[in-house]
Amino acid sequence: MNEPTVDLLATERRLQAAQLTADADTLDALIDERLVFTGPDGRLYGKQDDLEIQRSGQQRLTRVDAEDVRALVDGDTGVTWFLGTVAGVFLGEEFSQRVRYTRTWTRSDEHGWRLLAAHVSPA
Repeated sequence: MNEPTVDLLATERRLQAAQLTADADTLDALIDERLVFTGPDGRLYGKQDDLEIQRSGQQRLTRVDAEDVRALVDGDTGVTWFLGTVAGVFLGEEFSQRVRYTRTWTRSDEHGWRLLAAHVSPA
């Protein structure tokens, strides 16, 4: 595995850890201002939507168990695929679901890898 791919997988793990601890400051650093996230409801969300749900406590993850995580890097663009189970509380409702995340990343000298687009669906 080449260095950019290893680095992107490490960044993916940092993102997962920040989601699990609702670390909005780390998420802020890892998410590009232009983020477009397709949620499980099919709606599109931006960076501020994601940060607000973390800061407000409307979403609290208690589990992020990866079964399989893969990465592909081409220049300053990368894609990660996460398959696993996430559990927690969303808007007061407990949930546990096996999901697939597809995330598109962009890399710059200034910020390193940052999340540009993501999609989640039941798996």
